Amino acid sequence: MDLFRTLGAGAKFNKSKYSRDFEVFRNAKDQSPLPDPLSADVVPELNFFKDPTAETPKPSKTGDGDDAAGKATPKEFENAELEPLKTESDANAWRKQNNIKVYGTDVPFPFQSFSELCNRFSLRSYLRRNLLESDYVKPTPIQMQAMPIMLHGREVMACAPTGSGKTLAFLLPILHDLKGPTKEGFRALIITPTRELAQQIYRELKKLSVGKPFKTCVLTKATNATNAGVAATLKSFDILISTPLRLVTALKEDSIKLEKVRHLVLDEADKLLELGFLEQVDEIFAACTSETLQKSLFSATIPSGVEQLAKTVMKDPIRIVIGSKNGATETINQRLLFVGQEEGKLVAIRQLIQEGIRPPVLIFVQSIERAKELFHELVYDGINVDVIHSERTQAQRDAIVQNFRRGKIWVLIATELMARGIDFKGVNLVINYDFPQSVQSYVHRIGRTGRAGRAGEAVTYFTKEDAPYLKTIVNVMKESGCDVPDWMLQLKNPTKSMKKNLRQRPISRDQIKTVSEYDERKLKRKHEMVEASKRRKLKTAGQTAAAAHGDDDES
Repeated sequence: MDLFRTLGAGAKFNKSKYSRDFEVFRNAKDQSPLPDPLSADVVPELNFFKDPTAETPKPSKTGDGDDAAGKATPKEFENAELEPLKTESDANAWRKQNNIKVYGTDVPFPFQSFSELCNRFSLRSYLRRNLLESDYVKPTPIQMQAMPIMLHGREVMACAPTGSGKTLAFLLPILHDLKGPTKEGFRALIITPTRELAQQIYRELKKLSVGKPFKTCVLTKATNATNAGVAATLKSFDILISTPLRLVTALKEDSIKLEKVRHLVLDEADKLLELGFLEQVDEIFAACTSETLQKSLFSATIPSGVEQLAKTVMKDPIRIVIGSKNGATETINQRLLFVGQEEGKLVAIRQLIQEGIRPPVLIFVQSIERAKELFHELVYDGINVDVIHSERTQAQRDAIVQNFRRGKIWVLIATELMARGIDFKGVNLVINYDFPQSVQSYVHRIGRTGRAGRAGEAVTYFTKEDAPYLKTIVNVMKESGCDVPDWMLQLKNPTKSMKKNLRQRPISRDQIKTVSEYDERKLKRKHEMVEASKRRKLKTAGQTAAAAHGDDDES
């Protein structure tokens, strides 16, 4: 794969049309390419929504820098002057205003500003400082309601759109409750379906815990708990972030103990409670034996079946829904594009690139084989593209994610691996090259753009074979406030058995290649005709030569 990438000559984007976006990928100081990723002064991730030519003011040695007026204005939380909510009717009005729905008994009031949250719960001073330093100045709806619930010690089941701030919503209450580092062992456990998401949560946790030396472990091959030396070290750690299988392996080896865990969070809970992970998650639940264990479930989509299952392992949970259940964020402009047959997808994507795309772009396909096929097609078109899937090594996946964050890769082809929870700043476009197999898959895929209130675009290609399932996506688009043609609204919903079959077995599709089967047959027939013509000519030439040889013998 890496060898094929080097063959591309670079995409020819419309630099005049997208000059501002193009400059993001250049060093503002000398207009040279971005520095080497191992360089100490490289930024951790490109911010596509700030002026790349703007200079960052250097802080003074005293920390009290001067501005044009003489003194620097300290950072403050937004809406800090709002009065706290005092009555149930006031709380309900605020929830309605912010599209927050709650289900449960004795639900704590939401807060309106981080300043109110700090005062109401006597939040640790380092948390207040780190919130401001990380530019968390205004809470999102999920944070407004989920944080008070967790800080009151209640269990929560939260469903909120992608990019709405769910990670902070569960990290801050955990850090506040843990107070500081100890040597008791793991007191908080966060489970995620992928290692990439685990590392992302770890980065957010480190930013939020500056000033408190919490020991946090992301369970990987490097921190293999089955190693006796590593296991002994982990006994003094406070927080554990892991994928289910790796943790279950450590539990079976008796190298990790979870009896001290007070906070258990399932991020992307609907994925973790599916059949593929359910048995492993059940073993993890059984290992968390503390009487004060508080469980929290967060996801962008929680189907009713998963919801019922979750209630069997939770104690009087409060359910939160932000916006519509299983809905997409309203900041994403969603489009459906009919491409006829499979070969129409390549035509459509190449036409889109010729018109000019605004990187970074994510393209989703339904299988590893199709990801490789599409990569081979686009890399020969000279596009700065790479591909990520589960067959690539962990080192390759880490490097690809890092390069995509830094703008070194402009187009990334991915399977469902990247559809869950990964937060990339400024992804402008998501292309569903292959029709998603479920509503949940669609919501998570397009949720890689339009994050944190920013605008984004999502295009879904569909063929004649996908048409029976079209209404499922149309419903999401309608709920999200997108313009949908009337004829699409009149389509029939697929039956439950149809949806179940699609989830279990994706649609069989033709190979991704430039030459269609019709053209291949045409070329094959042409080749056969040329070969037949050659044989006839050779035969005729042989007969002529034989006749001439016979004439010579007679004379």
